[in-house]
Amino acid sequence: MEAIAQSLEQWLGGPVDWKQIILIGLTPVFLAAFAVEWFVMARRGRLRQFSPKQIFTNLNLGGAYQVFELIGHALVFMAAMHWVYDHRIADVPLNLWTAPLLFLLVEFCYYWFHRTSHRVRWFWCAHVVHHSGEEMNLTTAMRQSMLYSLTGYWLFFTPLMLIGISPEWTLALYALNLAYQYFVHTEAVDKLPAWVEYVFVTPSHHRAHHGRNPQYIDKNYGGVLILFDRLFGTFEPEVEKVDYGIVRQVRSTNILTLNLHEFIDMMRDVMRPGPLWLRLKHLWAPPEWARPDHKKP
Repeated sequence: MEAIAQSLEQWLGGPVDWKQIILIGLTPVFLAAFAVEWFVMARRGRLRQFSPKQIFTNLNLGGAYQVFELIGHALVFMAAMHWVYDHRIADVPLNLWTAPLLFLLVEFCYYWFHRTSHRVRWFWCAHVVHHSGEEMNLTTAMRQSMLYSLTGYWLFFTPLMLIGISPEWTLALYALNLAYQYFVHTEAVDKLPAWVEYVFVTPSHHRAHHGRNPQYIDKNYGGVLILFDRLFGTFEPEVEKVDYGIVRQVRSTNILTLNLHEFIDMMRDVMRPGPLWLRLKHLWAPPEWARPDHKKP
C-alpha cells in the first residue's frame, strides 16, 4: 500500500485522501449490493421504501458529497491534518498487531463525532442531510452532505494523529468504518443473533437511529460497534416501527436545499436581534434549542 500511496501522491501532487479513494473504489460493490437488496425486497413484495425519486436524490447527494470532499481535501483539511501529525508525540505503525486497536480508536472517535453531530447544531447542519430521508434502503447511506469538510468532521480524528497515526492510515481506517455502515441501511435484514446485536451495529440498531420516534432520537451512534452506546447510555433497541426522517422535515429533492436549509436556518437564528452570547449559542447548542423568547416552528 505504501508503494501505491507514493505513486498516487506523485501523480496527484500531494497527499492522498484514502477515505475517498476507498469509498469511490467500492462504489460498484455498493451499487451491486443495492441491486440485490431491491431484488430480495421485490420478492417479498416490500418495495414501498424504494421510490425512484428518493433513490435518485440519494445518489445525487452522494455524488456531490464525493466531489466536495475531494475539494476540501485538496484545499484545506489534509494540510491541517498533516500539520497536526507533524506535532505528534510518537510514531505508531499499522501492522497486524496494532490494526485492531487502531480500528477501535477510530470507532471511538467516530462515536463522539457522530454524537456531536446530533447534539451541536453547527455539526448537525451537515449531518441533517443524512437523516432527512424518509425511506430506508442501501442508497440512504449515500445521502451525505457536501458541508462535512467545512464544518470540520476531521477535527474529531486529530487525536489519532497526535499520538502518531498518519492522516493517510487514519482516513483509510475511517473509510473501512464507513464502508461497513453502508450495509446497515436496510430493511432487508431483521434482527441478527443476540451476540451480534450486542457487539455490532446492525441494521436493526441503525434503523432505530434513523427514527424520529421520540425514543429513537439521538440514539445508537456507533459506526461498527454498538458497545460505546451501551457504555455511554445512548443505546436504544428497535421495538416500535420506525418512522424515518427528521422532526422538522424538509419536503424537497433539490440537493442544494437539502444541503443548505439547516445552515441557513441557523444563521437566521444567529442574526436575529438579541444578546450576542445568546445569538452565538445557536452555533453550539443542540438543534432543538431556542432562545427563551422564541420557539422553533
